[in-house]
Amino acid sequence: MISEKLQQKKTKLAVIGLGYVGLPVAIYFSKKISVVGFDINVKRIQSLKNKQDPGKEIKPEEFEHCDIIFTDNIDDLKDVSFYIVCVPTPVDEHKVPDLNFLISASLIIGKVIKQGDYVVYESTVYPGCTEEDCIPVIEKESGLKAIQDFKYGYSPERINLGDEEHSLFNVTKIISGCNAESLEEIANVYSILVETIHKAPSVKVAEAAKVIENTQRDLNIALMNELSIIFDKIGINTYDVLNAAATKWNFLPFKPGLVGGHCIGVDPYYLTYKASEIGFNSRVITAGRYVNDTMGNYIAKKIIQHIIKHSSNAREAKVLIMGATFKENVNDIRNSKVADIVKVLKDYHLNVDVVDPYATSNELKNEYGFELVDKTANDYDVVIIAVGHKDFTDLSEDYFTLITKPHALIADLKGLYKDKINSRAYWSL
Repeated sequence: MISEKLQQKKTKLAVIGLGYVGLPVAIYFSKKISVVGFDINVKRIQSLKNKQDPGKEIKPEEFEHCDIIFTDNIDDLKDVSFYIVCVPTPVDEHKVPDLNFLISASLIIGKVIKQGDYVVYESTVYPGCTEEDCIPVIEKESGLKAIQDFKYGYSPERINLGDEEHSLFNVTKIISGCNAESLEEIANVYSILVETIHKAPSVKVAEAAKVIENTQRDLNIALMNELSIIFDKIGINTYDVLNAAATKWNFLPFKPGLVGGHCIGVDPYYLTYKASEIGFNSRVITAGRYVNDTMGNYIAKKIIQHIIKHSSNAREAKVLIMGATFKENVNDIRNSKVADIVKVLKDYHLNVDVVDPYATSNELKNEYGFELVDKTANDYDVVIIAVGHKDFTDLSEDYFTLITKPHALIADLKGLYKDKINSRAYWSL
């Protein structure tokens, strides 16, 4: 059994892709067994060899007492018997799933896989992707036959950036396999690391379970966003409504906000793509995606309306945006919807400053074309609290007064300062 050989260190486990999902999997497995951490990003590999996580999720001390090598050399994978694929699965500019990372990882595995080996995919995909798109690549490259010569499975990742409560160890890990034997073996391997396992009846079921987790959240947030637009037109505060509704025992506590990142803002497109492929035109999911994808534009238009109403010269107006990452207390800027707000405001030739204690200015410049400012001004017409970083959650009203003009608007997208701002105009979603 591979699980026993791994625990006896007679063979190795490899993690392909060392981003926010793959790195913790590799690190924590390596405290129990021998691990090869593989990534094609040479700069990332060098950082990891120096015990530095570019994503700043894994602390330097967590690299201690690990039986792991970090490499970009395919030859280092030849002693491996169990492969875990944790590469990104984004969408392209047309919102179509981009499988290039998955196919590349499958090609790499196909070059080194042996009879008796196992491959498990953790990357979020649509139901059928593992067996229809990935495994055939391994078979063609290796000359081996799936199930007969090597086994495979799917185990969706449940890494939540910035969440210290729900860790890799204490969340339920869904696993699946290509047959009964592989299901048990894959469960045994993951049991080395995680406490609770749910065995899905098939690979497609496991894939579908993952993709609907984020689709469900996307739809619920889209409902809150649409409600916030309606309530704003009526003239009532969304959070007042939600607080009242939350007194009912079965009301779900979702809130409006920007929906970006590499999960909630992306995964539903994998499901709608597959639905379209099999001849079904999704209506509910695509409607939710439309609402959430257009919130940045809606927010920017609200800001512009305020400036036109209160500024004698809109082109001289200044806006401060607090936060640029896709969620609070992380440095990840992928698919950040804050960039949508910046773009619209700059299209109207407004002066926009952005601050963020977690984001990197160079990365924002390369990805979205704007940079962070080192120092805030004292004459803003609008301040947008876009991301609920802990650094932004306990500021005084005096702080906002000092950096703004008397007619300024505090646009608090997270509702952090509701009922706390009295000397300036206040608006929240």
